[in-house]
Amino acid sequence: MKFVTYMVSGRMLTGVLNPEETWVYPISAAGMEYGSMAEMIRHAGASELEMAEYISRREPYEVPGAVPIGEVKLLAPIPHPAQDVICLGINYMAHAKEAARFQKESFEQKAQAIYFSKRVNRAVDPEGEIPAHENLTKQLDYEAELAVIIGKDAKDVPEERVQEYLFGYTVLNDVSARELQTGHGQWYFGKSLDGFCPMGPCVLTADSVPFPPKLSICSRVNGELRQDSNTELFIHGIAEVVAELSKGMTLKAGTIIATGTPAGVGMGFDPPKFLKPGDTVECEIEGIGILKNIIGE
Repeated sequence: MKFVTYMVSGRMLTGVLNPEETWVYPISAAGMEYGSMAEMIRHAGASELEMAEYISRREPYEVPGAVPIGEVKLLAPIPHPAQDVICLGINYMAHAKEAARFQKESFEQKAQAIYFSKRVNRAVDPEGEIPAHENLTKQLDYEAELAVIIGKDAKDVPEERVQEYLFGYTVLNDVSARELQTGHGQWYFGKSLDGFCPMGPCVLTADSVPFPPKLSICSRVNGELRQDSNTELFIHGIAEVVAELSKGMTLKAGTIIATGTPAGVGMGFDPPKFLKPGDTVECEIEGIGILKNIIGE
């Protein structure tokens, strides 16, 4: 099942897609009156989600408020995350090696996961614009990532029960200003400029794919394939990560965890292929969809 946040007739709504992804049905048709995706994730019960699943399979004429997908504007599924996005760094081996080359460091495999956070004032919508921030960076880069969304408060969750705490998955582009990232010696500023968190186009519920998800992931810049990998190649898997983090902190429902990016980012090429105004970036994950954005001025 796929949930979306969308605009229609000047209203922001949460909806569910029909299986063909040609129509959007408002969750109000399933009896849910939540004002946002985040609110639905925090409060919707199993019976409500089952009703949404049932509604998604009805014919459009049977669902009040049904709208063709071409008549809505898709927004980031969670436009305003309640907290910073938790990110994993260096979570694919091939990317670890290209990052070491770019930074002119010897490659060293880290035994433990690398965590950092990403400030998000407003997540960028599918088809939205990523600001170039040319006054701050000449090394603007893309990172296609699978983002995990926690479905209920998670504290001290053992690895074998992590799947119970997941709401779903979406596509996230962890946009980065490389010279800020490396120059500061930590990654927060270089990852957190306004507009550096495109997200979407939907949230795929966790029960839609086997766990752990083994999904193809890729990115394209102006149609050129750059990244091409699979989430089964994580160094640190979702169960390990959620279990570890939840030992020391409560992961609130709606928490977003970006699971790292595969090889093929701009800094990995020789010479590097950084983004510039006018470029189109597409990040795609099997079963979820394509997150497409353009680099602005």
